[in-house]
Amino acid sequence: MAFPESFLHDLAERNEIEEVVSGYVKLTKRSGQNLFGLCPFHSEKTPSFSVSPSKQIYHCFGCGKGGSVINFIMEIENLSFPEAVEFLARRAGMPMPEQGEDPMRPRRERLYNLNRDAARFFYGQLLLPGGEAAREYISVRGIGPGAVKSFGLGFAPDSWDALNRAMKEKGYTERELTEAALVRPGKKGGVYDTFRNRLMFPVIDVRGNVTGFSGRALGDGEPKYLNSPETAVFSKSHQLFALNLAKKSKSGYIILVEGNIDVVTLHQAGFDNTVASLGTSLTQEQARLLSRYTNEIVIAYDADEAGKKAAQRAITLLEKLEMKVRVLTVQGAKDPDEYLRAKGADAFRNLLEKSENHIEYRLQAITGKYDLSVDEEKVAFLREATDLIAALPGAVEREVYAMRAAAMSGVSAEAVTGEVARRRKRKMARARREMEREILRPARTAQPRTGGIRYENLRSAAAEEGVIRLLYLDPALFLGLDGLEETDFSSPELWRIYVRMRERADTGGILSVAAMSEALGPEGAALLTDILQKPESAANGKRALEDYIDIIKTENAAPGTTPEDMLAYRDKQRSKLKEKKGYGG
Repeated sequence: MAFPESFLHDLAERNEIEEVVSGYVKLTKRSGQNLFGLCPFHSEKTPSFSVSPSKQIYHCFGCGKGGSVINFIMEIENLSFPEAVEFLARRAGMPMPEQGEDPMRPRRERLYNLNRDAARFFYGQLLLPGGEAAREYISVRGIGPGAVKSFGLGFAPDSWDALNRAMKEKGYTERELTEAALVRPGKKGGVYDTFRNRLMFPVIDVRGNVTGFSGRALGDGEPKYLNSPETAVFSKSHQLFALNLAKKSKSGYIILVEGNIDVVTLHQAGFDNTVASLGTSLTQEQARLLSRYTNEIVIAYDADEAGKKAAQRAITLLEKLEMKVRVLTVQGAKDPDEYLRAKGADAFRNLLEKSENHIEYRLQAITGKYDLSVDEEKVAFLREATDLIAALPGAVEREVYAMRAAAMSGVSAEAVTGEVARRRKRKMARARREMEREILRPARTAQPRTGGIRYENLRSAAAEEGVIRLLYLDPALFLGLDGLEETDFSSPELWRIYVRMRERADTGGILSVAAMSEALGPEGAALLTDILQKPESAANGKRALEDYIDIIKTENAAPGTTPEDMLAYRDKQRSKLKEKKGYGG
């Protein structure tokens, strides 16, 4: 069942959007009553993410995402609507209404239980006679029994259906096993186990649920690491291996590594603040997840070229979240696990203490590309280095690293700081021009940025938006409004918003994005916030509403409708408006 809209409205009132969003995005006052910041949902250098405290909505002018505080939590935390409501209810200390039961919850709980039982199956298999290869691998990597237990390491037998049979004996169906991606359909019918002859690492979220698995091949199988695909409870780009353990660390920072084995051996050595990104480069969602638990990250990726490129990408993502980033350079070993086993925990701790801040690391990386004894290469180095430094937000940072680049290249500090200033000025001017081009591009700005929604009739859609905007600003206008039908609207999405608002007004409900967000869905809520961000005056609302309706009727008139028909309709509509008691204007 749906949540009571009065409850959703109260929930939003008790979770002020600027306070909630500020926990994820640095907001600054820009103009009017709106707050602005860098959008957490797409990469950008110029803030286009807007929060309106008065309207209790957010909207990104770049990617089009928007809605109420509930929609924001759904997006930022990767939660369903009921989960986001529950999240905010806990934050505000509000009891959940009985009507708020999530219809998808039983299915997710079933998958969590299935994954938990599968993890127990794999853990048990590790100790059986067939698990020798996995036990030998664990021994060679120096992983002790305590770490095996803490991480729930297991073994997937070299069998086509061992897990399938074991889980069916527990009452799970083939459909559930397929939904959890623990089995796959065979080419000739039937199913087979997804993970076979692999050392298994359960992936556990911060709530303690087993959401998926990562399996390391023990033979010549490919790929070397196999992760669960996307399921109803698992999204690789939104989760980090061992964050459920690292979030409890008292160290004050988190170590980010590439591999699961790195995580296990580092935890075993006392570095309980280590996580990995499940075999992929760090994603924007994972970076946001990290920012919830710390404001300082030490990147300890592999020493090869792939590791260096992944580190550069991670730095860019983490820097946008204004996190302190250091980079640990592993010397004399290919990865942290190998270094730790060769030189011990104290040596690794010493490396941590000497880790470079990310700007120093990136400058050193640029230096390694050029021979600074050759004038042409020195110029190329300074061109790349000053471009990096010009992008730094702080004036002090820019001056310090400009002087560092000058010393590295043997060029005067004045020349380098001057070049940095020129490059920064050009960057800022380019960013302003890009924003102005977006604003002045009529065909694009007339189209909504929400999902795949597109208007077929821009003139009618603009008037339809105007109707919605006026009615939202002054619901009393509904009292004199009659005659708008579905066939009058060129956009089915705008018609759905209009109908929902009309239903709310007719029953005396409060018009708010939060109250309607469940009924509208994410795309509808985002479209409504996009509409509400556009300027509109309710000072002469009655006349403006009439004009908008005239445009809508003219643009969407049925074939054969004459100008006289349109005039007769307008006169009839205006006389109805005047007869309605309480109509504003």
